[in-house]
Amino acid sequence: MPPPSRLFLPLLLAVFLPACDRGTTPVAPAEQAPAASGPAPVAISLQDVVETEPDYIVGISFPQSAAKHAGLATALKAYADAARNDLMQAVAGLKGQKPTAPYDLSLQFTGLVDTPDVVAVAADGSSYTGGAHGNPLVARFVWLPKTEQMLTAQALFPNASAWQVLSDTTREQLATLLSQRLDADDLEGAERAEQLKSGSRMITDGTAPKAENFARFEPVMDVSGRVRALRFVFPPYQVGPYVDGTRTVDIPARILLPIIAPEYKALFIGG
Repeated sequence: MPPPSRLFLPLLLAVFLPACDRGTTPVAPAEQAPAASGPAPVAISLQDVVETEPDYIVGISFPQSAAKHAGLATALKAYADAARNDLMQAVAGLKGQKPTAPYDLSLQFTGLVDTPDVVAVAADGSSYTGGAHGNPLVARFVWLPKTEQMLTAQALFPNASAWQVLSDTTREQLATLLSQRLDADDLEGAERAEQLKSGSRMITDGTAPKAENFARFEPVMDVSGRVRALRFVFPPYQVGPYVDGTRTVDIPARILLPIIAPEYKALFIGG
């Protein structure tokens, strides 16, 4: 039997596809590089996509506020195109056979931040090509309009010692959340011990002090338009099982400022 999300997809497409912005206050981002020097990117149009065929369904929506930044729009479209191409390769692999449940791509880009200094967009969704559930799609894009470049974790934290700070801070918060969840589930004895052990192992592996583990982040803004914290985003499977969904950890500016590259400190409170 296909997962419940497949049954609700046609309804979701109807409400999901209008362009979505959360407000004006915020393939993986670890692979995103700052915009290359040279001619400015040509402005592109971000068009929502709805495709419904017997063997596949595609729903992609974009925040139109991102279209005014050509480099950002190009990155969003490239991510969406890559996800769609992956789906279509899987459809081609069916060789005309009808799948048990239609393959589908559901991808929503949401505007998080839109200020003169920082623009941020979230990409969340899933791609289903058979099995018990879809593969999660989670990415974050942080664009700096004044320099016309994508802000990456590698650029923001240039020193290797920074990864250990991020690792220690996120592990502490995630371990606390794990313990609270086990308490809420009223687990005891051997069952609690086993889930604590497996959960702690996933947290340790998923927050190892290296750039790719902290590639997905979004700025949390204060009322003055400066960054008061970074929210690090961990997709399903990185620090917990699929059922736990996407997890986030907020790290305040006071912890981040000592490890941030000097050229970006002015974006943060206290910088």
